[in-house]
Amino acid sequence: MSQSSSDSTSAWPRWLRRHTLELVACAVIALGLLMLLQPFAMVLYTWSFVTMLFGTVMFMVVSKFPE
Repeated sequence: MSQSSSDSTSAWPRWLRRHTLELVACAVIALGLLMLLQPFAMVLYTWSFVTMLFGTVMFMVVSKFPE
């Protein structure tokens, strides 16, 4: 008998599941937003767009992972 894809047991490790990595991706996006809005360091402002872009791409990729 084959297992259904909605079964709670998966071959993927727990840290590679969608929920955990989506939270990490959202945290990276929020970090990029904070870097964009801070008035103290120009280097943080400079890297803010790249950080938000990385978080967005990470979220799009991770959203395809199994539950």
